[in-house]
This record gives sequence, C-alpha cells and structure tokens, in this order.
Amino acid sequence: MSTVTPFGTRLRAAMDSRGPLCVGIDPHAALLARWGLDDDVAGLERFSRTVVEALADTVAVFKPQAAFFERFGSRGVAVLERTVADARAAGALVVMDAKRGDIGSTMAAYAAAFLDPASPLFSDALTVSPYLGYGSLEPAVALARQSGAGLFVLALTSNPEGAEVQRAVRADGRSVGATMLAHLAAENAGAEPMGSFGAVVGATLGDLSSFDLDINGPLLAPGIGAQGATAADLPAVFGKAVRNVVPNVSRGVLGHGPDVAALRASAGAFAEEIRAAVSA
Repeated sequence: MSTVTPFGTRLRAAMDSRGPLCVGIDPHAALLARWGLDDDVAGLERFSRTVVEALADTVAVFKPQAAFFERFGSRGVAVLERTVADARAAGALVVMDAKRGDIGSTMAAYAAAFLDPASPLFSDALTVSPYLGYGSLEPAVALARQSGAGLFVLALTSNPEGAEVQRAVRADGRSVGATMLAHLAAENAGAEPMGSFGAVVGATLGDLSSFDLDINGPLLAPGIGAQGATAADLPAVFGKAVRNVVPNVSRGVLGHGPDVAALRASAGAFAEEIRAAVSA
C-alpha cells in the first residue's frame, strides 16, 4: 500500500487553501496568435512557461491538454514535461488531460506514462475514458492507488455528442453515465476527506438532480467562462456535491495573457467567485 498522501487528500487541501479553481493550459494555434506568439515549439514553450510562472504559486490545479503539446512531436512533449515539473515544483497540482482509454497492457502503458512517479510526465491525476468498459481502467486505477495519484473518468461531459453514449440506458434501467458514477463511488468508499477517483461532469449541463453526483470524490467541471457557465450556476448543477467540484477555466483566464498581472487578476477573480458560490 502506498505511503504517499493520496491525491484526494492533497486536492482537498489545495482547494481549501488556494480556492477550487483549475486553470487549463490549452496552447492552441489561435491562442498563441492572440498572445503574439508563433505556432511553433518556441511559442509553445513561451506560452506554457508564462502561464506556470504567473499562476503556479496561487492556483490549486493546472490541466494541460496533452494534444496541444503532442502535435509538435518529441519537442512538444519535452515542453509538456517541463511544464508539469515546474507547475508541481511551485505547489500546484497537475491533472493531465489526455483522456486515455484502452485495454490490458496498452492501458497499463498509458497509465505508466502519466501515473508512474518514475515517468517524466508523472502527473497528480489523469483524465481517462471508460468507454471500453469501466473494468478496462483497472491498470490505471491500480497504479493510481499505488502512486498516490488520481483519475478523472469521463462521465457526463459537456459536449452535445456525449449524450448519445452517456445518457443511453442499460438493460438494468440505469444510464451509462450513472453507472460510471456508481463505479467511482465504490472506488472512493470510506476515503477521507475525499477519494482520489473523480468524474468529469460538465458545468453547462443544467439540472443533474437525476444523477447521484455524491461520489465522495472530485468532480472536474469544464464549462466555466467561455463555454457559458458561471460560478453562480454551480450549486444548481451539482447540488450537495458542489463542495467537491473543481471548475475548469481555460480561455476565460488564458485570454488575458501574456500580461502576467492580468493572468493573475483573472484567475484570482474566478477563484473568489467560485469559492463564494460553493460555500454559500
């Protein structure tokens, strides 16, 4: 059994001390151009370094989107490695948004890439897709427990296409999304102050009272800011589970760069709005 402090415990402490905000690191071409940067490895590195230097000592969580780094090949992945290491060294937690999902030895290899402390891409948590069956995630679940890391499982995502799978009803009358939430609740049973196995649940989905979101684990909630949801929407969407919500903001914060003071001010404002909404 791991002696490392579990991700859920570390995340709860970070949220309580820094505020429950996750800032995405999404260096897509349009955003690099908005910052006056070229869409190349040098621009990628400048962007990522600026975000980390501006915010890593104040925000609870960063969520780098792996695809925006991988598109540059090995040099882009090298920038991602440094981004993760620098962010964690400054005290922020890192959730790698890679949405990996496969079976057997392939899933084990994906898990090793992001959840093995010996990996240069080791992150505090990883987003994963369970749509080859929840059991296919077992190698990642096992390694996360061993290394003190966490997982965020796609359950009720904010993209419209997600409903055709996640809202589909199984033979037992329960939806696929509800089934994923139930699996996560089982993983987190008995954990204090919060389990390490979370769900991705869109903040833009409106009334989710028909789903049991109280999984004793974190709920990564994209959609705040540019996608239309606000901090004030969170209690209505997440109900009694709102204290465990980790709202993700990307463009709403990153659009204020490359000015460091503006990035810090934007992140601080979002963090305070969210803190007020979830503690009301």
